[in-house]
Amino acid sequence: MSLKIVGLSDMQFSVHPEDVLITYSLGSCIGVSAYDPRTRIGGLIHCLLPAPGNHQNSETNPFKFVTTGVPAMVRSLVQAGASQHRLIYKGAGGANIRSQFHIPIGTRNATALKGVLAYNKTRLTAEEFGDDIPRTMSLHLGTGRVVIRTDGHEHDLV
Repeated sequence: MSLKIVGLSDMQFSVHPEDVLITYSLGSCIGVSAYDPRTRIGGLIHCLLPAPGNHQNSETNPFKFVTTGVPAMVRSLVQAGASQHRLIYKGAGGANIRSQFHIPIGTRNATALKGVLAYNKTRLTAEEFGDDIPRTMSLHLGTGRVVIRTDGHEHDLV
C-alpha cells in the first residue's frame, strides 16, 4: 500500500488500486473524493475556499477553490482513463469552526460544491459536512471506500 497525502489546497489522484489518498484536518475546508469503480481510478482534493475572490487568482492554484479545483480534478481523472459518467463523489468537512470573523466558510464551501456538481448534472452519493470538528478523509483506490476519522474514531462515508 502506498499512502499519498493531499495537503491544503492540493489534489492527488492515482491509477494504482493499492494506493490510499488521505487528507488531514478538514475544518472549514472540504475534501471531495471522485472514484471510477470500473477502472479504480480516483482522486481526492482539499479545498480551502468556495471560489476566487477579487484579489485571488485560481490560475496559480486551482485546487484552493471548490469552483475551480473540483473540475480540474475531474479533468485529471478523465485524462488518466476514468469515465466522467461513472465517477462517484463523496464530500466531508465544511465545519463551521469559530473564528473572529464569524463567516460560515464551511457552509459556503459545501454549498459551492453542491452547485458545481449540480451544474455538471451529478451529485454527492455521501456527505458529512458541518458541526465544529476537524476530520481526516481517506480514499482507498482498491475498493472506493471512503473513511472519515475524527476524535480517534473512524467510520465509512456511505
